[in-house]
Order: sequence, then C-alpha cells, then structure tokens
Amino acid sequence: MRLYNYYRSGTSHRTRIALNLKGLNYEYVAVNLRTGEHRDRNYMELNTQGLVPTLEVDGERLIQSPAILEYLEERWPEPPLLPSDLPGRARVRALAAVIACDIHPINNLRILNALRNDFGADEATVKRWCGQWIEAGFDTLESLLAGDSGRGRFCYGDSPTLADVYLVPQLYSARRFEVDLTPYPILTTVDGVCAELDAFRMAEPGRQPDAA
Repeated sequence: MRLYNYYRSGTSHRTRIALNLKGLNYEYVAVNLRTGEHRDRNYMELNTQGLVPTLEVDGERLIQSPAILEYLEERWPEPPLLPSDLPGRARVRALAAVIACDIHPINNLRILNALRNDFGADEATVKRWCGQWIEAGFDTLESLLAGDSGRGRFCYGDSPTLADVYLVPQLYSARRFEVDLTPYPILTTVDGVCAELDAFRMAEPGRQPDAA
C-alpha cells in the first residue's frame, strides 16, 4: 500500500488518520504542493487531477479522499468508522460532508492561490476568506453536536467515526488561519479526545517526513 500525499493537506491528513485507525501499514510518498510537484508529469500519470492524496492498494489506484475512506471502510470493516444503524450512518456522513463539501473545497491551496494571483487578494484577505467559511461550517457542526443528547465522547458515540476523521484536520487548518475556536467548545473537546489516540497523533502534519 502506497500513499501519495502532502503533510499539511487536509485530505491527506484525514486519509492518514483512517489508515491508522484501521491498523494498515503504508509507504509514505511525499508530493510537495508548494513546489508544484503535483503538476509534474510523473504524478499526473498517477492522478490526472493533479491532487492529493492518491492511494495505491490491491492493484488499484484510488483518488478523492471521500472515495478512499469509503473504500477502506468496505475493504477493512473493522474497526468500523460508520455506525451499524442507518440513521447513525447518515448522521456521521452528514457531519463529515459539512467539512468535505462546505468548508474544505473553498479553502484548499488552489482556491487560495487563485484569490492571490487572479484577484489580487493579500494575505489578510485570504485569512478572512478562510475564517469566514470555517466559522460557517463550525457553527453548523457545533449546533448539531450540541443538539445530540446521546452523542458520547466523539462526534458520534464513544469511538471515532468518519466525522472525527474529517473534523481533526479541519481544526488543524482553522488554527493555521488563526480562527477563534472559543465559540466551539464541543468541537475542541472532541479534538482533545481524538488527540489521546495514537492513530490521530501519528497522522499529525508535524510528524510527517516531509514536514517543514
């Protein structure tokens, strides 16, 4: 198993967490987004989108972290990252989708570079842009978790699910962009619980071989 990824990429971060939670060993292959390595011909042959992560496993080449995570869940169902009941599975997927669909895509590197290069945004403006959409998504997540009286220690229940796998990298990104996390005590509490687990700690960006 080989994972092509970048240490600070949120999609890579969540994939590392899931692999660790599943107890799967993989070869770490760094793809430097800052130097444009993801646009090199060799990498584009692996992933025609020129994005990370790419996972090579069982003779397959997988792209797009949501698809990769679902593949891992189906191929290695233990320990499960989705609840056993249908409503629970839908809830966890919805929590994850707030991040995967509503926050991350408009705050990733290519969007931020477009703001800088095509629209003349300075770094303060870029930071405000990121904060605006992170806060909007976190407002939703905090409200959803606050309204779940049976939530448990994690986003759903007392063991990590895909919701936590998505949440932790987004909180890392929020801190990078200096978002005030004071209004989100539940999210930060869940983050602290996750940080107690080796699977999350070993996936942290600063622990990766290509960390700057």
